[in-house]
Amino acid sequence: MGQSAGSSGTARYFAELLRTFRKSRGLTQAQLGELVHVSDSYVSAVETCERIPSPEFIAAADEALEAGGLLAIATEHLAHDRYPAFFKDFAKLEAEALSVSSYSTHMLNGLLQTEAYARAVIGSRFPPLEDEEVERLVEARLARQTLFFRKPVALFSFVIEESVLRRRFGTRDGMHELLDHILRCAALRNVVVQVLASAHGEHAGVDGGMTLVETPGHKQLVYLEAQERSLLISDPDEVARYSQRYAMIRTQALGIEESAALIKQLAGET
Repeated sequence: MGQSAGSSGTARYFAELLRTFRKSRGLTQAQLGELVHVSDSYVSAVETCERIPSPEFIAAADEALEAGGLLAIATEHLAHDRYPAFFKDFAKLEAEALSVSSYSTHMLNGLLQTEAYARAVIGSRFPPLEDEEVERLVEARLARQTLFFRKPVALFSFVIEESVLRRRFGTRDGMHELLDHILRCAALRNVVVQVLASAHGEHAGVDGGMTLVETPGHKQLVYLEAQERSLLISDPDEVARYSQRYAMIRTQALGIEESAALIKQLAGET
């Protein structure tokens, strides 16, 4: 079974509130679905805590049911419920971070993924996830990309192993779309993308990927993830070692223009 929203108190409260407002307006699930442009099965899944509602659904339902903001107020809290349990705490930190620095060794950071790539990656998990769970996780992953345009502006640095860009998830067209998408992200003024070329050989990133985060209080944290487990490191001495390691990886990676040229070259090969 896919992860349901049932474990979340926020989701259960929202589901009950939605059901109460819907019934008080004399609407069936199908009628509400028609008003907010979703299926009755979608409304049912939200009311039974089998699906986390999208921000668009919450806003539309609040307006259609004349809830006066009582439904809409749950948007931010429910947003974090869309993520896997091991990622939820980091998602909150990432959403408020002053800067995010990521080194990817086997899969592209979710902030740079396209819908097709994300669906292929999540769909490749084993044991397989249910289709609805895949779609929920894809939706949540793509929603994170609004952070690029957040105010106040956050800074993003990505170092990507060349092998990550060469490993195909999904179709050739999907990979071409992905590479073009990375280039568009790299063109943003608050985003830096570098590629660690395979030809470099020995490098400082042999111990694996990492993400460094600077909080609004200027505290540095390190996030590590593997096999549906995660670790958040706050010890200053440990964080300093990871920061030094990331700095060295950046110096060993191609420069910004060279990285863009390599990504364009790879796009031409797909």
